[in-house]
Amino acid sequence: MYIRWFDTLGMEDLSVVGGKNASLGEMISRLSHLGIAVPEGFATTAHAFHEYLQHNKLEERIRKRLEGLDINDVEALAQAGAEIRRWVEAAEMPAALEAAIREAYAKLESRSGPELSVAVRSSATAEDLPEASFAGQQETYLGVRGVENVLRCVKKVFASLYNDRAIAYRVHHGFAHEQVALSAGIQRMVRSDLGSSGVIFTLDTESGFRDAVFITSIYGLGELIVQGAVNPDEFYVYKPALKAGRAAILQRHLGTKTHKLVYANGDEHLVTVPVPEADRMRFSITDKEVEFLARQAILIEEHYARPMDIEWAKDGLDGQLYILQARPETVQSRLGRVIERFTLTEQGEVLVSGRSVGNRVGTGTVRIVGGPKEMHRVEPGDVLVADMTDPDWEPVMKRAAAIVTNRGGRTCHAAIVARELGIPAVVGTADATERLRDGEAVTVSCAEGDIGKVYRGKLRFEVQKIHLDQMPEIPVKIMMNIATPERAFSFASLPNAGVGLARLEFIINNVIGLHPQAVLDYPNLPPHLKAEIERRSAGYPNPRAFFVSKLAEGVSMIAAAFAPSPVIVRLSDFKSNEYAHLLGGDRYEPKEENPMIGFRGASRYRAKSFAGAFAMECEALKYVRDEMGLTNVEIMIPFVRTVGELQAVLEVMQSHGLERGKNGLKIIMMCEVPSNAILAEEFLRHVDGFSIGSNDLTQLTLALDRDSGIVADLFSEQDPAVKFLLERAIQTAKKMGKYIGICGQGPSDHPEFAKWLLDQGIESISLNPDTVLETWLYLAGGQKQPA
Repeated sequence: MYIRWFDTLGMEDLSVVGGKNASLGEMISRLSHLGIAVPEGFATTAHAFHEYLQHNKLEERIRKRLEGLDINDVEALAQAGAEIRRWVEAAEMPAALEAAIREAYAKLESRSGPELSVAVRSSATAEDLPEASFAGQQETYLGVRGVENVLRCVKKVFASLYNDRAIAYRVHHGFAHEQVALSAGIQRMVRSDLGSSGVIFTLDTESGFRDAVFITSIYGLGELIVQGAVNPDEFYVYKPALKAGRAAILQRHLGTKTHKLVYANGDEHLVTVPVPEADRMRFSITDKEVEFLARQAILIEEHYARPMDIEWAKDGLDGQLYILQARPETVQSRLGRVIERFTLTEQGEVLVSGRSVGNRVGTGTVRIVGGPKEMHRVEPGDVLVADMTDPDWEPVMKRAAAIVTNRGGRTCHAAIVARELGIPAVVGTADATERLRDGEAVTVSCAEGDIGKVYRGKLRFEVQKIHLDQMPEIPVKIMMNIATPERAFSFASLPNAGVGLARLEFIINNVIGLHPQAVLDYPNLPPHLKAEIERRSAGYPNPRAFFVSKLAEGVSMIAAAFAPSPVIVRLSDFKSNEYAHLLGGDRYEPKEENPMIGFRGASRYRAKSFAGAFAMECEALKYVRDEMGLTNVEIMIPFVRTVGELQAVLEVMQSHGLERGKNGLKIIMMCEVPSNAILAEEFLRHVDGFSIGSNDLTQLTLALDRDSGIVADLFSEQDPAVKFLLERAIQTAKKMGKYIGICGQGPSDHPEFAKWLLDQGIESISLNPDTVLETWLYLAGGQKQPA
């Protein structure tokens, strides 16, 4: 009546012990045979809670106090909540309930030993439903020792049903206060203070992409992740690869992890301590542990038949990984087949940047808030700026147009609430409260990739609604040009036939930032260069492994996002002056008068001076295809001058295990030098198709530099000479039964040019993502997107 052990519970008991405790019981009773370990414990029942209130004659008293309360009046809400909590905490525990808790705790202590410490967690009877998340609404007390302290914490958990944030949340979501009861879960603590902990989502929290598991991890207890007090390590794991027994980690991001929460002397006393520098510079869990957690998450998701939000911990004593709770993910899983695309239509000065949350843009007036007592200053439409937020802030967060915090990762409290409210958030900026000025107008953009930016002033932006189920058919494949792996999951939700151009050099420039030869020459480098390479490659065995892994991660993120559609990855196509801008690049690059027609593309891959660098590119691509099983990756060779040069490059690639036709490998060639179109048949005998690069083909055909203001007016992909070469390339490829597409800028900029290409019979047109919708509808005959 008063107590239920977790192993006797299932999801059918949600009304008895709340969503959190019912879920713990469900996993213990129905998933433990699959190897999912959940710490044991017991829960008080909803009946116990109601009897507690009745015994102290509190039910009617609480109802009257909340009747007519305006939850938008922050001060009135705080006064009401504080008063009710005092009543509940001061109340007497019914003798029968106290006896039941004491008996259950003694049994738990006899199983675990006298050093037992427990977590006393709240579990509301209406929480963790697919349509509403009560995450963090009530209190949790960690490291509680002794039955007297457990009894005291149970009272505090009961009182937390009337936290300001919980009262406001119930009103906002239409739950009657008296219809929600509170169950206290008493669960054996995992010694993650000596290990690590984190959060798992069984989909991508930003895009809703379902084939990835997103894992965050820090040292110590996981409360600091939820609070947003530290920036965690982050990992993406590809579900199909994991299920196939292949290498499955798509991406690793090393967080700063500056502090951790550990036990102090005394009951339920926890302290935050600095993490040693050496530990910060490595990942808090191993690749093997990442994949183990992902497998557990998939089992849980499959059992519940919906995306899940899971908390986990690693015990530093026994080394085991435990699941602490699992609840339905409540934001992305509610979204339908209509997506909104936010695009800035002007640029401005970036004031601060951090991790982006929400794929949206918001504008408003900065309101820097130092704590809950200042929350009344936030007006509707303001940009809330704080060091970090916690659940006490929720009543005011829904007023904000955007949220910016100094601390936190993409699973922190501010990020979770922002997603649920449908507003952008930039978290983990480090210094937003110092660099932004209270009262200034800003634009918060999370629509430009993994990095969220706060711009000075209110910038203009556009919002497109895309009805994915109502796109008209067109007689050509629309593919995409992708530069940033971090946005691949989001872009993949657009209608598409795959990726016509994934630029390897963008991954090298934006993610790695190191010249490949400097990586290969490490550690025989000047001290300052050596130190910077060590800093950037932290968390990986050595700089070379870092370079190869980051290339593989970037490619695999894009390939996984669009699988099984083809993803054509272009080998690096930096010019010498661009390579020189990479860290250490000025030591290795020649000074060329005209880099555009110099040492670039295919000429590098066959050069002895670039052999080691090219080997790393090949190794990364081979790993993605052969080890991860992402055989939808096709490889494109850029800037090939002669047939002999093409043959030489193919031989080098084959020596590195990238052989055309092996494991289904298709090799495409960029058609961007006039000789490629003139001798199309000869080139196409050695590859599986052409991808036309209209930018360079136009410049080389017309002998002009489009970056030169003097002659730039002559640049046109629709010049008759350019069209002549394009038509020849297209017709030859079609005659030989080879792939023919275009990935240049022209079709993105000029829909009528795309129409001309369609008339020539081109197989695919690869566009910049922001022009996909417009060009698609134009090619369909000018049909308008349904409103």
